[in-house]
Amino acid sequence: MTPPNNASNYPLLARPHIQLHGTVDGLMYANFQGQMANAPTEGALVVSITTLGGDPEMGRAMGDDIRLLREYTGRETLFLGKVAVYSAGATFMSAFPVDKRFLTRGTRLMLHERQMHSQLSLDGALTALPAVLKAKLHEIEESIVIQEEGFRAIVAGSRVPFETLRERATSNWYIEAEEARDLGLVLDVI
Repeated sequence: MTPPNNASNYPLLARPHIQLHGTVDGLMYANFQGQMANAPTEGALVVSITTLGGDPEMGRAMGDDIRLLREYTGRETLFLGKVAVYSAGATFMSAFPVDKRFLTRGTRLMLHERQMHSQLSLDGALTALPAVLKAKLHEIEESIVIQEEGFRAIVAGSRVPFETLRERATSNWYIEAEEARDLGLVLDVI
């Protein structure tokens, strides 16, 4: 049996004004800014993304641009996730209210903890080493705060408790489009 097609209920989603794909990084951010500058200035703005992830700070930066546009102009912004919205893509998605988020059929979300790849070298005078250790600990602690802010934004307005996301994210939580809709993480699947 073919699943119901809700696309006709959301005609604006058929032609996104901004289409992003690939790694979330500085190049995607520059592409995003260029497409934003060339997008129509009136009516709802539709942004689509397909990504296996990337730099969460670039996802946050793009999301901040969307938030500022919405707050300063009152303009409606719609999110359309296509095929894969992993990691930093979900961070970007969190900038849109849940009732403005959509996924195409077969799309997967993937939510996980932030990653750190770092080496710590303790080399030098003993009196200087505690500061090196404290600095690394502060970096980790602040990264956890930022991660939890992002988790709260992803689940705000959904039926997913923050604690559930925090627990499931430790082992890469993959969520199919229909499950995301049923959990209230997105409004609908088209």
